[in-house]
Amino acid sequence: MAIARELLQPVEKDRAELERLVRPSVSYWRDAWRRLKMNRLAMLGLAMVLFLLAAAILGPILSPYGYDDQDLGRADQPPSMQHPCGTDRLGRDLLVRVLYGARISLSIGFVSSLINLTIGVAYGAISGFAGGRLDELMMRVVDILYAIPTLLVVIMLMVVLGSGLTNIYIALGISYWLTMARIVRGQILTIKEQEYVLAARLIGVPYLRVLWKHLIPNAMGPIIVYSTLSIPNAIFLEAFLSFIGLGVAAPRASWGTLASEGIQSMRSYPWQLFFPALAISICLLGFNFLGDGLRDALDPRLRK
Repeated sequence: MAIARELLQPVEKDRAELERLVRPSVSYWRDAWRRLKMNRLAMLGLAMVLFLLAAAILGPILSPYGYDDQDLGRADQPPSMQHPCGTDRLGRDLLVRVLYGARISLSIGFVSSLINLTIGVAYGAISGFAGGRLDELMMRVVDILYAIPTLLVVIMLMVVLGSGLTNIYIALGISYWLTMARIVRGQILTIKEQEYVLAARLIGVPYLRVLWKHLIPNAMGPIIVYSTLSIPNAIFLEAFLSFIGLGVAAPRASWGTLASEGIQSMRSYPWQLFFPALAISICLLGFNFLGDGLRDALDPRLRK
């Protein structure tokens, strides 16, 4: 069956209309942010984390009470308009102590995660990029350290170093880098075989520059995700250390210290335990929601 020639003529289209319909180029990080915003739980977690940060910074400043203002005449008062979270056994306002404790607990989480990030990324990147016997030796060291329970290591370090905020930073920071090192090593082993890395090495780019400029930036997705999830782990472990008496010394108050004090009078004055436990729960949920959302948003296999 013959087809009329006029049916084979190209259809004229406006070039501007074609260009308008083409989707603009989107960078990896912008696309990750777009997908993160579509995750409701992740945005809820981000809002919870930002709320805790704002409350920790502004709360003690705006409160009419100091975190260590004692008044035995108002001891063990239940929540009221004057004291929304009640008072403790020394008459101190519990709300301002919870907000002040947020400063300490969140700072421990962020500083410990930063130390963990620095040691773990450097160790894992060098191990994965070097390969061979050096990689085997470095990973055997990690395996040996993995055989020792992390909690036991932290407790031993706290016993040796003594209680105190700086010592908690050190103890948690140097105990949590093993998993980060393994994650980074696995990413580097995969990325270092890519063509652009081989091309950089062929033209004589120094190894450290290849590592810093090409390998580590392309492994930032899993690094960011694990760093986010390690923050609540450090906060929870600090709360446990303070609960058993190895944490922040009085009169400073972290969430763990407040929970330890509240459990002693839990049956008579339950609010003294409820509000610190509530703050810990909100913090852990917020970071876990955010970490799960970042894991999905930074996964290149889900990019469209």
